[in-house]
Amino acid sequence: MSLPELSPEAKREALKKAQEMRSKRAKVREELKQGRLSLEEVLENAGDAVISRMRVTYLLESLPRIGKIRSRKIMEEIGIHESRRVQGLGARQKQALLNKLAK
Repeated sequence: MSLPELSPEAKREALKKAQEMRSKRAKVREELKQGRLSLEEVLENAGDAVISRMRVTYLLESLPRIGKIRSRKIMEEIGIHESRRVQGLGARQKQALLNKLAK
Protein backbone atom coordinates (compact mmCIF):
# COMPACT_ATOMS: atom_id res chain seq x y z
CA MET A 1 0.00 0.00 0.00
CA SER A 2 1.58 3.24 -1.10
CA LEU A 3 1.15 6.61 0.51
CA PRO A 4 -0.97 9.16 -1.32
CA GLU A 5 0.82 11.80 -3.35
CA LEU A 6 0.48 15.20 -1.71
CA SER A 7 0.70 18.50 -3.45
CA PRO A 8 3.40 20.88 -2.20
CA GLU A 9 0.71 22.97 -0.51
CA ALA A 10 -0.78 19.93 1.23
CA LYS A 11 2.70 18.89 2.41
CA ARG A 12 3.30 22.36 3.89
CA GLU A 13 -0.04 22.21 5.69
CA ALA A 14 0.71 18.74 7.08
CA LEU A 15 4.17 19.83 8.24
CA LYS A 16 2.74 22.95 9.84
CA LYS A 17 0.09 20.93 11.68
CA ALA A 18 2.70 18.40 12.88
CA GLN A 19 4.93 21.20 14.16
CA GLU A 20 2.02 22.77 16.05
CA MET A 21 1.22 19.44 17.71
CA ARG A 22 4.86 18.93 18.73
CA SER A 23 4.98 22.44 20.18
CA LYS A 24 1.78 21.89 22.16
CA ARG A 25 3.04 18.55 23.52
CA ALA A 26 6.33 20.21 24.52
CA LYS A 27 4.34 22.89 26.34
CA VAL A 28 2.34 20.26 28.25
CA ARG A 29 5.56 18.45 29.18
CA GLU A 30 7.17 21.70 30.37
CA GLU A 31 4.11 22.57 32.50
CA LEU A 32 4.31 19.11 34.09
CA LYS A 33 8.02 19.60 34.83
CA GLN A 34 7.37 23.01 36.40
CA GLY A 35 4.47 21.69 38.51
CA ARG A 36 1.88 23.99 36.90
CA LEU A 37 0.02 20.94 35.63
CA SER A 38 -0.59 17.69 37.50
CA LEU A 39 -0.71 14.13 36.18
CA GLU A 40 -4.35 13.94 37.25
CA GLU A 41 -5.23 17.02 35.16
CA VAL A 42 -3.47 15.57 32.14
CA LEU A 43 -5.22 12.21 32.45
CA GLU A 44 -8.60 13.94 32.88
CA ASN A 45 -7.98 15.68 29.54
CA ALA A 46 -6.97 12.48 27.76
CA GLY A 47 -9.53 13.21 25.05
CA ASP A 48 -7.61 16.30 23.96
CA ALA A 49 -5.88 15.71 20.60
CA VAL A 50 -2.52 16.91 21.91
CA ILE A 51 -2.54 14.81 25.08
CA SER A 52 -4.19 11.71 23.62
CA ARG A 53 -1.38 11.10 21.12
CA MET A 54 1.41 11.56 23.67
CA ARG A 55 3.28 8.40 24.67
CA VAL A 56 2.85 7.46 28.32
CA THR A 57 6.63 7.11 28.70
CA TYR A 58 7.18 10.74 27.67
CA LEU A 59 4.37 11.83 29.95
CA LEU A 60 5.91 10.09 32.97
CA GLU A 61 9.42 11.31 32.15
CA SER A 62 8.05 14.85 32.20
CA LEU A 63 7.16 14.53 35.86
CA PRO A 64 9.68 15.77 38.42
CA ARG A 65 12.06 13.11 39.77
CA ILE A 66 11.08 10.52 37.14
CA GLY A 67 13.52 9.51 34.46
CA LYS A 68 13.61 6.83 31.81
CA ILE A 69 14.43 3.95 34.13
CA ARG A 70 11.84 4.81 36.77
CA SER A 71 9.12 5.44 34.16
CA ARG A 72 9.79 2.03 32.55
CA LYS A 73 9.70 0.35 35.96
CA ILE A 74 6.37 2.01 36.83
CA MET A 75 4.84 1.07 33.48
CA GLU A 76 6.09 -2.49 33.83
CA GLU A 77 4.57 -2.83 37.33
CA ILE A 78 1.20 -1.52 36.13
CA GLY A 79 1.27 -3.50 32.88
CA ILE A 80 1.45 -0.69 30.35
CA HIS A 81 3.36 -1.43 27.14
CA GLU A 82 6.21 0.98 26.40
CA SER A 83 4.64 2.14 23.13
CA ARG A 84 1.21 2.89 24.66
CA ARG A 85 -0.24 6.33 24.11
CA VAL A 86 -2.37 8.20 26.65
CA GLN A 87 -5.55 7.62 24.61
CA GLY A 88 -4.98 3.86 24.89
CA LEU A 89 -4.91 3.76 28.69
CA GLY A 90 -7.79 2.06 30.42
CA ALA A 91 -9.54 3.41 33.51
CA ARG A 92 -7.70 0.94 35.77
CA GLN A 93 -4.33 1.84 34.29
CA LYS A 94 -5.00 5.56 34.77
CA GLN A 95 -6.05 4.97 38.37
CA ALA A 96 -3.00 2.78 39.00
CA LEU A 97 -0.74 5.54 37.68
CA LEU A 98 -2.41 8.10 39.91
CA ASN A 99 -2.16 5.79 42.95
CA LYS A 100 1.50 5.04 42.25
CA LEU A 101 2.49 8.67 41.71
CA ALA A 102 0.27 10.36 44.30
CA LYS A 103 2.21 12.80 46.44
